[in-house]
Amino acid sequence: MARTAAAAAELPPDGDTVASPPGANDWNCRPTAAHPDPVVLVHGTFANRYENWLALSPLLKGLGYCVFALDYGTIPGITSTGSGLVLPIGGLGPVPASAAQLASFVDLVRNATGAAKVDIVGHSQGGMLPNYYLKFLGGASKVGRLVGLAPSNHGTTLDGITRLAPYFPGVADLIYTVCQACRDQAVGSDFNRTMASRPDTVPGVSYTVISTVYDEVVTPWRTQFLDGPGVDNEVLQDHCPVTLAEHVAIAFSPTALHLVTNALDPAHATPVLCG
Repeated sequence: MARTAAAAAELPPDGDTVASPPGANDWNCRPTAAHPDPVVLVHGTFANRYENWLALSPLLKGLGYCVFALDYGTIPGITSTGSGLVLPIGGLGPVPASAAQLASFVDLVRNATGAAKVDIVGHSQGGMLPNYYLKFLGGASKVGRLVGLAPSNHGTTLDGITRLAPYFPGVADLIYTVCQACRDQAVGSDFNRTMASRPDTVPGVSYTVISTVYDEVVTPWRTQFLDGPGVDNEVLQDHCPVTLAEHVAIAFSPTALHLVTNALDPAHATPVLCG
């Protein structure tokens, strides 16, 4: 069956055919003066772009952003069917290799849209690995803002990573076998020592970290914070004391998503309500 023009518009220049979240990967989208920087969404460990961004992607699209989302760190044959679709389980590969995939994707987005820079929003590992791209792969000149939801900026314990397993059936055996990213994110890993060899931030990029006190994966939760100029470290419960959103749910929390939209457009930020 021939693809419709609308369906074809959802395919990136490299021919990727994996499901995208609603609102993402319209490669005919052109940024507006109100939102000149496309937004690139980066999922977390054991996740994929479709399930991780079911809430944020259509929200940003509705606000007038060009939205793009990639899958990274996938291993052929390792998939999930939890959404009724056959989807990759990503965020498994070595973080530097995944950051290189992000670098290539950012260039695809910039070339397709004509934008000089993108903004990045990431969850968990996806909030941390863009910083490797900024620090070590030349991404600083191509990114305006980096927003991290519960990012593993300074690592966590492997026990913390294993707490993700109940959310993604079938991945428990992957943790100690094929998930190099899990080892990279462990406190004291060679990767974390490499990250710590340079300052938390790079000049010219604005950073926002959004954390929850109930995070059971990236612990202690305050280790998610970044130190440096242009950093805004936010705690979900400072804006909504009654929210119980934890590591996974923060990507779907209305309060957290409001903080994301404020971070992407601080000139038009609005009071964050509890939701």
